[in-house]
Amino acid sequence: MIHNLSDVQSNNIGEGTNIWQFCVVLPQAVIGVDCNICSHCLIENDVKIGNQVTIKSGVQIWDGIEIEDKVFIGPNVTFTNDKSPRSKEYPEVFLKTVIKSNASIGANATILPGITIGEYAMVGAGAIVTKDVKPHTTVVGNPAKEINK
Repeated sequence: MIHNLSDVQSNNIGEGTNIWQFCVVLPQAVIGVDCNICSHCLIENDVKIGNQVTIKSGVQIWDGIEIEDKVFIGPNVTFTNDKSPRSKEYPEVFLKTVIKSNASIGANATILPGITIGEYAMVGAGAIVTKDVKPHTTVVGNPAKEINK
């Protein structure tokens, strides 16, 4: 289901995926099956989203970001793709950020560019992730640090 108040330009969207109102999906984005893209999201061109991914409201997925299967992205999570942004100056290639399968990112977390978040990792709400997150770990804080569960 693609809501009629969204602007979805991609034809690379899997069966059973829902894209809600006020979303923009650019033409070369790839989105898997059975995903839920909530309202007010933007998905750029050089983006790959796996199967059964949930992206809550207010998230922008910029060029260079890959999200594997069964990932949860909480509301207003902020991704970045340029370590030294300047107006009207773009890198030749954006840094690649990968969110591995079954990871979860809490509301309002910020993910700096070039980061890999491992399988089954948990990023706490509001965390600022400045370096890779190991699989099966939980990180919280600013900067995000691993905690024991």
